[in-house]
Amino acid sequence: MNRTHPRRGASRSWIGLVVALAAHGAAASNGRDVRADDPVPPDVLAAERSRIEAIERATKAAVCVFGPDGKGGGSGVVISPDGYALTNFHVVQPCGHAMTCGMADGRVYNAVLVGVDPTGDVGLIQLLGRTDFPVAEWADSDTVRVGDWCFAVGNPFLLATDLQPTVSYGIVSGVHRYQYPAGTLLEYADCIQTDAAINPGNSGGPLFNSDGHLIGINGRGSFEKRGRVNVGVGYAITTNQIRMFLGQLRSGRIVDHATLGATVGSDDRGRVIVSNILASSDAFRRGLRYGDEILSFGGRRITTVNGFKNALGIYPRGWRVPIAFQRGGERFDTVVRLAGVHAPDELFDSVQRPIAPERPKPEPKPGRDGDKKEPAPGEPRPGPPDAPDHPAPETPPGHPGGAVRKVPDEVAARFEARRGYANHFYNRMNRDRVWNQFVAHGSFAALTGDWAIRGDAAGSKVEIEWTEGAVFGRFPDGPSRIDTTAELGAQLQPIGSGGLLVALHLWRRMLQLGPGKFGEVHYWGEAPLPGRAELCDVLVATHDVIECHFYFEPVSGRMVAMEMIPDSESDACAIQFDDYQSVDGREVPRLLRILYGDLVFAEIQVAELVFAPQSDKTESDKADGNQGGQPKAGGAPATGNADSPERESR
Repeated sequence: MNRTHPRRGASRSWIGLVVALAAHGAAASNGRDVRADDPVPPDVLAAERSRIEAIERATKAAVCVFGPDGKGGGSGVVISPDGYALTNFHVVQPCGHAMTCGMADGRVYNAVLVGVDPTGDVGLIQLLGRTDFPVAEWADSDTVRVGDWCFAVGNPFLLATDLQPTVSYGIVSGVHRYQYPAGTLLEYADCIQTDAAINPGNSGGPLFNSDGHLIGINGRGSFEKRGRVNVGVGYAITTNQIRMFLGQLRSGRIVDHATLGATVGSDDRGRVIVSNILASSDAFRRGLRYGDEILSFGGRRITTVNGFKNALGIYPRGWRVPIAFQRGGERFDTVVRLAGVHAPDELFDSVQRPIAPERPKPEPKPGRDGDKKEPAPGEPRPGPPDAPDHPAPETPPGHPGGAVRKVPDEVAARFEARRGYANHFYNRMNRDRVWNQFVAHGSFAALTGDWAIRGDAAGSKVEIEWTEGAVFGRFPDGPSRIDTTAELGAQLQPIGSGGLLVALHLWRRMLQLGPGKFGEVHYWGEAPLPGRAELCDVLVATHDVIECHFYFEPVSGRMVAMEMIPDSESDACAIQFDDYQSVDGREVPRLLRILYGDLVFAEIQVAELVFAPQSDKTESDKADGNQGGQPKAGGAPATGNADSPERESR
């Protein structure tokens, strides 16, 4: 994707500084005396002021992070007025769920863990005590170019006893760098390389561009042996990658990165070719096969294996991402749902174990070690050449985190332990936020009786009826029925829909019962929905071993889609809800678009929706299949009529 570079004009003052200094030096080399009292060129002074002002603005949002009992710490940066701050996973892991943070204003704040991305080495915390924290201004990290000026802000070696952050200045040395895990969970994909000093204690701190806008979170640095001296190679996780994970980090979960379910390598022509693929993967279901050439992924042109790893490594598990591939000269474009890199239990268990600092490798010795063959293109290397390190600096005396102390009440009030979560409090909070915003458009909780939808699809009549224990449907291809008291996963009716009646049953169940009674429901975070520009809030709900994803617009709160996934190796039955209108004080969709895999099963234009507040059938009605053609006292109109298909025939 081509983007303009908004920072070029703003950086001219920095360029002017270099030009002015070069001219000043040229005057001396040409024989003209340069006196100490000569006036400083205006461009030099302007560039200096610009640099100082940018640093002053940026450092206000910087954070010094300290563990509660002196177990290390690091740096961070505040990104929202209510105190959410980014740091590294390897910074917060030794701290547990409570930590102390200092800012440049000299004040110390209690902080609580929110969510973690162990693979991407990102942690989200929240500083407590105010709602007007200074925040960093984000930049588009895709506009960063090699040679751009940048500066890192942090607390190297935890030496900032006055809480004033240290600033180190340099240039962007590389972009789209890929760092292999090298024996740990941490995998840095698509990161920024800089020669600005990143030492132990700088981890988790911000990397800013010359305008003082956030372009990355500092993480890995290369160090000389065990002296822990920075050698001018540091790496930062890009802000654009973090944006994709931010909604998931706010969910309080332990989040995972994505895999395609396929491996790639280079052929003798340098093309990126699928070398293996899982038959159970969504990529396989979308048509990707062994030997196919990958052309693009996530909108990026793919020309190398390294480039593919970078493109894939920035996405969360479960996202749907566009991919283009070629076979026999024919191009295919589709969207794939990405699986997780780790099994959930593997990820959760690994998070509980401390990260062992990566030790520098010894120099190759003559003989066997020195004669090792270089990996072939596309083969994984055992680790990066400079063995990045994450040494945890010790907290010096006098720091706020140096003494063991009781967890503050305000931190304890915002923490809930649960397996699979960094902090379940934030998951419950966001789950309730999303649902409360939805029911603000009207509650369905009291509508426990029969429901019905009548409309048409492609000019043919469609009727769907929910009754106690069953869902009935009449479609252009014939009638269908499911028993909601039986195993739902075995009733994926009607044929070709992927289980539309099951999906509609679970949609109604969620609307009536809400997250508290539906089953296991959690806030998943944010995810893209094909056809929509903005990310949606997602609730994941499980009932009768079937998983459903409910998508909500973040601003309006409307439910815009749901996916019913019968099992991990099957395509979802997806329903998109559109054209909302108000009916009896509730907003309801007038258009249902049903998709299964790559196909549109139907588009139902809804002419009538009928909701009964309570079941109005007698026991004899249920026994003889009476449709209840007339409304009964206190009830809404019944859902059947003379044209309704006979239940016995289903």
